[in-house]
Amino acid sequence: MRPSRLFALLLVFSAALPAAAQAPRTVAGVCGRTNWVCVSECIDAECVDKCMREGCEDSLKRLKSCTSKAACAPDDTQCAAKSCGLTCERAFEPAPKSPEKPVEDPCEGPKALQGTAVPAELVGTWVLSAASLPDVEQGNADRIEVQPRSDYARSLRLTPTGCFVLRTRLDDATLGRGSTLEVRAWGKVELSGKDKLALRAQDGQAVGPVCGKERVVPLSKGKFKGGDYTYAIEEKDSLILTVPGATRQTFQFEREKPQAPEPPPKP
Repeated sequence: MRPSRLFALLLVFSAALPAAAQAPRTVAGVCGRTNWVCVSECIDAECVDKCMREGCEDSLKRLKSCTSKAACAPDDTQCAAKSCGLTCERAFEPAPKSPEKPVEDPCEGPKALQGTAVPAELVGTWVLSAASLPDVEQGNADRIEVQPRSDYARSLRLTPTGCFVLRTRLDDATLGRGSTLEVRAWGKVELSGKDKLALRAQDGQAVGPVCGKERVVPLSKGKFKGGDYTYAIEEKDSLILTVPGATRQTFQFEREKPQAPEPPPKP
């Protein structure tokens, strides 16, 4: 068989394969599911930065430059589409034709995920308050304490039945003015020994307005890596997670406090 004919047959055969049998589509220079899956498991800002550098950093720089010149207000979700429509569309993978609905709470209801039973002291929502950077150049365990960046707001929710939701909010400082995404990963908690905790992500979504459209990006087909930590509770309201290994990278969370009710309007 001639090489040209063989190549043509291979193309036809590849097109006939179901979507699940073909390699996942990736677009160089475009932010998409691969980036959001990576972000969804991050806790520190450097990890998020690395996820965004993988393929879409340059396109986001062009978008942020455009929305800045257009003087788009941070809360104006239509400005990017009107003033920088083509630039914005080129920065992100197109929304699916039939986007799925946002999952309200994967840890509640008949299909709620269940892992290892979580002690009462761990149950609740924890908000990242500080993170450490490993001293890579020196190759030792010394660390520089740094405050978490406000544009990467992160929280971790743990339920009594061993379900978790890790949220990372990306705002206009990362995505360009008028665009925001809440990137969530959820899955099962694994506890072993007295101080070992693992987060095994199984699914997730990236939800929010992008380029003037509400997006719901499913992450179910992504490759989640999961995270292993040792943990400690300090003064009942601080959760310390530490990455095993030479770097001993540490994350400190504070227990989320319920918001005080707004006072009734004066007569």
